[in-house]
Amino acid sequence: MIKKWIFYSSLLAIVTFLSFSFKPLEAKDYDWFKVNDDDELHFLFPSENPIEYKSLNVPFTGKFFIGFKEAIAFKESQGKYKKINTLGYMGKYQFGKETLKSVGITDSLAFLNNPKMQEKAFIALVSKNKWELKKEINKYSGKIVGGVKVTESGILAAAHLGGAGSVKRFLHTNGKKKCKDKYGSSVKGYMRMFGGYETSGIVANNNARVR
Repeated sequence: MIKKWIFYSSLLAIVTFLSFSFKPLEAKDYDWFKVNDDDELHFLFPSENPIEYKSLNVPFTGKFFIGFKEAIAFKESQGKYKKINTLGYMGKYQFGKETLKSVGITDSLAFLNNPKMQEKAFIALVSKNKWELKKEINKYSGKIVGGVKVTESGILAAAHLGGAGSVKRFLHTNGKKKCKDKYGSSVKGYMRMFGGYETSGIVANNNARVR
């Protein structure tokens, strides 16, 4: 009995000694990471108010080239690869058969069923239009024409809608020559809607083809 009492007494003494031997680290305040009691904390996510999420546009593609092509795709077909409109234009970016031939595609059915081919076709067409409109891009970028500030991406988007010739007519006539498709979309509208995107990475190439 005495031995047990000595054992537990010794154990208690050791625990007490160890407890007082370690001091807590001193807490430091950093000016760059300090919150006062009166400060309010603001966080972007999550929010307790669901209405704040209704206007979010996901994915967040911004003004990068991916944002440019996805914005055009949504305008043209709501981003649907197998979309065919009443005029026979096909795919995510709504290509006509003649335009497909200009980038080396002759099988429209294969094109319609191949998302990768459609993405390559869009890049090829933008490259061709950039080469065709390089003088206009250099001359008019940053200027106001027909009430629209001209940018490279706006010119390329308008060319996708109505062709390079329609863009030239609009610019060369100072916006007086208004070009629209059969659905009412205009070169001017596309130039305004898709202005300011990053398209400098696209290489101008009149011989761009899908391979």
